[in-house]
Amino acid sequence: MRLARHGQPGAERPLVSDSEGNWHDLRPITPDLTPAGLSTVLSQGLAATAIDALPLVPAVERFGPPLTGIGKVVCIGLNYRDHAAETGAQIPGEPIVFLKTPDTVIGPDDEVLVPRKSVKTDWEVELAVVIGHQARYLDAPADAAGVIAGYAISNDVSEREFQLERGGQWDKGKNCETFNPFGPWILTADEVADPQQLGLRLWINGEQRQDGNTANMIFGVHHLVWYLSQFMVLRPGDVINTGTPAGVAMGLPGQPYLRAGDVAEVEIDGLGRQRQTFGQG
Repeated sequence: MRLARHGQPGAERPLVSDSEGNWHDLRPITPDLTPAGLSTVLSQGLAATAIDALPLVPAVERFGPPLTGIGKVVCIGLNYRDHAAETGAQIPGEPIVFLKTPDTVIGPDDEVLVPRKSVKTDWEVELAVVIGHQARYLDAPADAAGVIAGYAISNDVSEREFQLERGGQWDKGKNCETFNPFGPWILTADEVADPQQLGLRLWINGEQRQDGNTANMIFGVHHLVWYLSQFMVLRPGDVINTGTPAGVAMGLPGQPYLRAGDVAEVEIDGLGRQRQTFGQG
């Protein structure tokens, strides 16, 4: 089941797709895809007949973020072996954790703003995990599958000078406005046979920069959910950005960082495609 939201920013309406890929209005089930609305949809386990009975949406205006009211965005750094290698970093012994504020989240095709005085704005295609049930001190990674609602695409946009050269935490380079394009949809967990077998790809101005697979994660999805639950309560509607493969600007020859006018295209198997134009902040 694919869950999405469409319409103008701040006025999005919830959608669900049928088996043929058509979109239906989800408002008879929930007024919006908030954490509570997501829980409602998951608890009902909409069958194909129930989806077909919902009003058909003939045209999607604009995909917004597929979830609103996100509690927190938890991010994992250096979680692909090839990405650690390209940046000259050691393989971490435990997941590297930082946070993005929910107000960085925008729609998958919305404009991303290069911050003022930025010289090192970078891209990162990432598998996003959407939490559907509370996770608190999970006993083992095997318990994580039961709390995951689904999966989506995040572009974990970063400003590397702010992140690494200005002292303090990574947060300054991760929380600039518009720095988390998200969507276009959430694919429910029952539709993903193995989250560790998904291809991730990213292009800048038509040139492919990233081509990876979640099989190369250092810490897999279930391990991350279990691990994070030992330090914080994961609640319905929380999002985990699980790291990026090799091919970021920081690791490429010449470090071709993003400038206003650049275009990023981002995709993950089964999770759709994003396209962002970069503007000046």
